[in-house]
Amino acid sequence: MVLVTKIDGTKEPYDPRKLNNSLKRAGVPHDIRDKILRFVERRVLYDGITTQEIYEAAFDKLRRIKNPFAARYSLKRAILDLGPSGFPFERFMAGVFRNIGYRKVRTGVAMQGKCAPHEVDLVAHYRGKRVAAELKFHNALGVKTDLKDALYVKARFDDLNSLVDEPWLITNTRFTRNAIRYGQCAKLNMMGWDYPYNNGIETLIDKAGVHPITALTTISESQKRKLLDADIVLCKEIKGNPQILRYVGIFKNTDKILEEIDGLCGKSIDGL
Repeated sequence: MVLVTKIDGTKEPYDPRKLNNSLKRAGVPHDIRDKILRFVERRVLYDGITTQEIYEAAFDKLRRIKNPFAARYSLKRAILDLGPSGFPFERFMAGVFRNIGYRKVRTGVAMQGKCAPHEVDLVAHYRGKRVAAELKFHNALGVKTDLKDALYVKARFDDLNSLVDEPWLITNTRFTRNAIRYGQCAKLNMMGWDYPYNNGIETLIDKAGVHPITALTTISESQKRKLLDADIVLCKEIKGNPQILRYVGIFKNTDKILEEIDGLCGKSIDGL
């Protein structure tokens, strides 16, 4: 039995189903998943291996086989790489909401509550409802959105009750159990990584066909930073205007970059 070291330092037996499921969520076909699982088990595994090492090995193998799948598989870390501030994450989520049919999507909206003024991260309209979301961004693996975050957001939206029809707390990481219990009891809409189960933020992103430029495997980290500094957050922004690459000084391998973007931002994966 091989023990795997998790991000929090605890250990658990290696379970190939977890790796298989993460690849499946990225849309990786069954035959390629089998190849990667065999590769990890025969060449990579050792007692005490970290989850990060398993991810890196699977990602590297996947990148050599098929770039769009590798980019989807790296989505969680790609969103973390939008940081360190939460502003690019706000822009990214605004793009997600627009692409799933929300209208009048705005970020950083000043609203006057009954008792105090607030700046709401994201406001949009959908089917006659005014939707508002507090976006809790974390830029490190293993950090969870906890009970105090849920309490804080609920208090803010209670003060904005007359102006908001549907309040949300959205995070790019997981919620703690106490935060989930509180949200369910207080009727606070919450979305995070794999929450609600099989309908979390990662599913929403893939259905929207909107991915962050940090997911791309065909450009360097410094090139990604140049795009973010130019306020380019979405792969779709490049797909709609390829000249953006030249604007930030990217002249080489543009065909490969655009090919990866086309595969990444295409039709959502069936079953997600």
